[in-house]
Amino acid sequence: MECRKEKNLKNCPCTYEGCERKGLCCECIRYHRERNELPACYFSEEAERTYDRSVDNFIKEQKY
Repeated sequence: MECRKEKNLKNCPCTYEGCERKGLCCECIRYHRERNELPACYFSEEAERTYDRSVDNFIKEQKY
């Protein structure tokens, strides 16, 4: 499958500057799944900036 990194980068909400998976969605998802986390695109802009990608943080955010 052809990667669409440049297209993905336009919509990627991740603000972590050192992320080597930015724009590589399949790698990003795999990385976070291995850590029981969710990628930045699941979070609001405010929650994403905390860099807390935990499922608990995602659930907590959904309650508001």
